[in-house]
Amino acid sequence: MSNAAYITRSSVCLPNPPVENDQVETILGQVGERPSRARRVVQRNNGIRRRHYVIDPATGKPNYTNASLTAAAVKGLVADGFKLDDLACLVCGTSNPDQLMPNHAVMVHGELGAPVCEAVATAGVCLSGATALKYGWMSVASGGARNAVVTGSEVASLVLLAQNYDAERPNAAQVLEASSELAFERDFLRWMLSDGAGALLLEPAPRAGLNLRVEWIDIFSYAHELPACMYMGAEKQSDGALRGWMGYPACEREANSVFTLKQDVRLLNEAVVEYTLVKPLQHVIAQRSLSARDVDWFLPHMSSEYFRAPVVEGLARARLPIPPERWFTNLEWVGNVGSASIYIMLDELLKSGKLREGQHLLCFVPESGRFSSGFIYLTVTAHA
Repeated sequence: MSNAAYITRSSVCLPNPPVENDQVETILGQVGERPSRARRVVQRNNGIRRRHYVIDPATGKPNYTNASLTAAAVKGLVADGFKLDDLACLVCGTSNPDQLMPNHAVMVHGELGAPVCEAVATAGVCLSGATALKYGWMSVASGGARNAVVTGSEVASLVLLAQNYDAERPNAAQVLEASSELAFERDFLRWMLSDGAGALLLEPAPRAGLNLRVEWIDIFSYAHELPACMYMGAEKQSDGALRGWMGYPACEREANSVFTLKQDVRLLNEAVVEYTLVKPLQHVIAQRSLSARDVDWFLPHMSSEYFRAPVVEGLARARLPIPPERWFTNLEWVGNVGSASIYIMLDELLKSGKLREGQHLLCFVPESGRFSSGFIYLTVTAHA
């Protein structure tokens, strides 16, 4: 690319008051006749103590859509020197848009009411926020757009409501085997995911204060080697293939769990570090001549603290041993916000006072959907 692109502003919208661990089932609802037995095990391992939901705890109703939540984050970028009328390119990534069509970005554009602009949506799971950033970076660095606003956002809580799991209660023939409990692969995610949105402004020149120059963004997929691991709107068949929701008659879609979010936990544990960190990072190190001394801050999007030790081991195997004192994560008090997580981390780190001119950040964004990942390399630039 012939030109530079800088992250000149960041903004976050975390809806409603933070939800503590013992409040989760109160807000999402209880599935079945007794509280989840998986909850304490999952919460103990994931290290998350607080998260946010678009569900108003006073009414039990959502007070944001994904589009309005994202628009609120974008509006936080508005300040001296940038207004919504200046927006040239809007790129929005999310796992769960409010509808299948129209795409998420045009719905956000509609919420903003900004004048005509380019609007692009990137699909996927956690990586959709990183691919949105890559599109915005390429648009600005190539000279194709005078600026770009990129976003990552999630509204997972509405998928995780107890009412969506009612059809999964076992029938009489299954009671002895299932003990009236939700299957772990479905229950697991109810204690893992949260809501929020982040937005970044990219421009061809830095603004006053701290900026992040985008050096490169590399995206990898290992879908050719592994089956789907996290999925929704589908059921996994015995051979590992997915049967999508369009393959079910309407009456059957209503009666089964095709629309609940599922995670193949065994496959996740076996493959996620090897195929989203070690293998792709080895390519990055070879191509970019990257070493641990080139990384002042490592920002890993981890779904759970359970994966901290495996990531440490994976970095060592990839020959990029970044010591723990150079890691930055806010999983404990923000939760796993999917595609928005890296935006929320960057915003907090930028405003923390910890960054210095010339420091380098390496962001790691894995996605267990079908084992993809992204690596984002940034340089801190202080401008008078």
